[in-house]
Amino acid sequence: MSVLVFTVIILIGAYFAGLLGSLTGLGGGVVIIPLLTLLLGVNIHYAIGASLVSVIATSSGSAAAYVKEGITNIRLGMFLEIATTIGALTGALVAVYIPTQYIAILFGVILILSALMSLRKKAESIISKPTYLAAKLKLYGSYPNGNGEQIEYGVTHVGGGFFMMLFAGTISGLLGIGSGALKVIAMDTIMKIPFKVSTTTSNFMIGVTAAASAVVYLQRGYIDPAISMPVVIGVLLGAITGSKILVHTKSSRWLRWVFAIVVTFLAGQMIYNGITGKL
Repeated sequence: MSVLVFTVIILIGAYFAGLLGSLTGLGGGVVIIPLLTLLLGVNIHYAIGASLVSVIATSSGSAAAYVKEGITNIRLGMFLEIATTIGALTGALVAVYIPTQYIAILFGVILILSALMSLRKKAESIISKPTYLAAKLKLYGSYPNGNGEQIEYGVTHVGGGFFMMLFAGTISGLLGIGSGALKVIAMDTIMKIPFKVSTTTSNFMIGVTAAASAVVYLQRGYIDPAISMPVVIGVLLGAITGSKILVHTKSSRWLRWVFAIVVTFLAGQMIYNGITGKL
């Protein structure tokens, strides 16, 4: 495969990864890593390094639009970033000592669990009153529903959400996926935040989480400019497109199904190749 064909494939794949990452809050790594490892045969540590760089690009490309539209809960995101950054540094330091096939299997298992949890039925009603801790920290907020109206919501189980973010940050450092999937689940299921708010706030957070992990991978020499450059360009363009689509989306149901189908397929491929030792 020539360098030109290699670069074009990465660009196209990265664009769709950025689009999916922006729409679902995943960060794009769930597509980038299987693309590089399964299709192009890139070592998984280098794939994780490129993925982390793409996660930063996704966050930069989409978070600005969400903040401008008033959907992102900035105060909540900054509070939870404390936990994710600590976890990300821990995970990145440990990841370089774990065999690649085990990383691939763990990657697949986490994604399947994320897909199943995202489809689990939950109460659609929005909590109007925040819990005591959420009120003290002023983590509640409101967001536009697309009809010019502001919908207010509260936040619950702050401690549980914070603990989940520690785990999400660790997974981010280990797998290079930005841990957006776990962040959305933590805010959507545990903290009872509207799905559109949790998705956009996740996009706001993942850049900081990925940056903490990327420093470790850069020091280890696992960030290759020849791979990372087309990944960043493609993901950034996809993230900008996705942010424009999500701002005008009234229902999040189809986003959950896109999330579940894509993630489950890629997870199965990663687990199979990890078990058979093809990575």
